Amino acid sequence: MPGSPRSDLVARMAPTVFLLLWASGFGVAKIGLRHAEPLTFLALRFGLIVAVFLPVFLIARPQVPDSAKGWLHLAVVGFMIQSVYFGLAYLGMSLGVSAGTAAVIASLQPLVVALAAPFVSNERVALRHWAGFALGAAGALLVVTARDGFDASLDTGVWLCVGSAIGMAGAVLYQRRFPVAAHPVTVNLVQYAVGLATIAPLALWLETGTVDWTPELVLSLGWLIVANSIVAVSLLIFMIKRSEAARVSALFFLVPPIAALFGWLLLDEVLGLQACLGIALALVGVRLATR
Repeated sequence: MPGSPRSDLVARMAPTVFLLLWASGFGVAKIGLRHAEPLTFLALRFGLIVAVFLPVFLIARPQVPDSAKGWLHLAVVGFMIQSVYFGLAYLGMSLGVSAGTAAVIASLQPLVVALAAPFVSNERVALRHWAGFALGAAGALLVVTARDGFDASLDTGVWLCVGSAIGMAGAVLYQRRFPVAAHPVTVNLVQYAVGLATIAPLALWLETGTVDWTPELVLSLGWLIVANSIVAVSLLIFMIKRSEAARVSALFFLVPPIAALFGWLLLDEVLGLQACLGIALALVGVRLATR
């Protein structure tokens, strides 16, 4: 049964808007991290989001899960996205992994989804989708190595970033296997509360908690809270509910190329011939994987 015209319009626009907002997070976060340690910065972001959503939730009384299992499913997805994906990526980079290495590893999580989807949600991945995944991975690798180089040493930080990619893949598969009917306000509040509850203790344990409250930090936090966290994550959940998990995950192949564009705009990072070739290759790969 077709959806409403408004719902169909949102569905058509969601991938583009999601990619722009999600990819912007790398450059904006890099600006913010000049003034705070990684996990402390992440805990601040989660805490402010919870502070925004809690009064809205209490006043508006939006739709909530109709069972304890529904609440648990929201919490599990929140843990995988906020705590595992973001937490391990930030922690890995704080241990010396370059941003390029972390971005490459994160962009390869659709391969995990493609391998696991037939067993978790009975989705069939066609041969052309595998070809798209291969091209997308190659394009992402070209872009990031052109910008930052690639350090493949299997140290603790790299394994943390691998865990980050697995966390996002797990979130996509879990959300697809156990969808929950709940308002976005409820979903965001639960998931960011879970993120705060797990990241804040790590920040207190591993970092000094020093924060340099500059206008640059405030602006970067504001963008990451509204655009990258609230809107982008809500769009991700919306797309997972409407599409096959493997196809949604294929969009992440475009994150490193678009993040490189934001790096050029925000941080004066130059895009060379190799990076441009990688962007074109990733575009072709995503086109194949999402057809």
